[in-house]
Amino acid sequence: MSALSQAGPRPLLEVQGVSVRFGALLALNRVSLQIGRGEIVAIIGPNGAGKTTLLNVISGFYHPYEGRIAFEGRERTRLAPPDVAALGIARTFQNVALFKGMTVLDNIMTGRLLKMRGSFLLEAVYWGPARRQELEHRAFVERIIDFLEIQAIRKTPAGRLPYGLQKRVELARALAAEPTLLLLDEPMAGMNVEEKEDMCRFVLDVNSEFDTTIALIEHDMGVVMDISDRVAVLDYGQKIADGPPEQVRKDQGVLDAYLGVSHE
Repeated sequence: MSALSQAGPRPLLEVQGVSVRFGALLALNRVSLQIGRGEIVAIIGPNGAGKTTLLNVISGFYHPYEGRIAFEGRERTRLAPPDVAALGIARTFQNVALFKGMTVLDNIMTGRLLKMRGSFLLEAVYWGPARRQELEHRAFVERIIDFLEIQAIRKTPAGRLPYGLQKRVELARALAAEPTLLLLDEPMAGMNVEEKEDMCRFVLDVNSEFDTTIALIEHDMGVVMDISDRVAVLDYGQKIADGPPEQVRKDQGVLDAYLGVSHE
């Protein structure tokens, strides 16, 4: 059952009857999902359930062969990733996708590219508006660095960082784009308990302080139950449950498919 009624406000994101096929494999089978503005929605399911495929469809990396996607009430089913990003959708990846030879600061600055405007000539000579724009972008990036508590590594090449910090830098780069909707693909994979606790805190703070709507894929059920407003469950490319965490936790279909619990 969706947390959004038809009589309520228009969802920020609407995925309606989306199907994706790779050869003979039906990766998503008429999946529908609504995400309301300000929600934290977890997408869970066993390996191969179609979770990352769903994020790839939302972010424009894959296009469905049927169904539609709307963002802020506008059709965007066939848009390419840069156009989707320009609408206000940013994402992180299951495998860290940083520029390993660049510093943390420079990696985060790449997240501002869509926000950069101005004359090529002015930028080349660094005059007037271009200079002011550069300072404004750097000020915003410094705010994110402070927010995520990574001041000490701002000049460190990203490839030298431990995995948990690389994940945090990737989150920072996504936030630099000032997204309305942030897609996180296993943001806590490979982290120890302390790193997971930190990332949970940051996700909740991003949601509240930046007013960012979040959809995340996560395998740690403790994390899912603690930070999510709603949980959608996929199995073999189909959505089998959608509701508040406590409701989903008790759903027998979810227990059978995801938690491996059978009827007694």
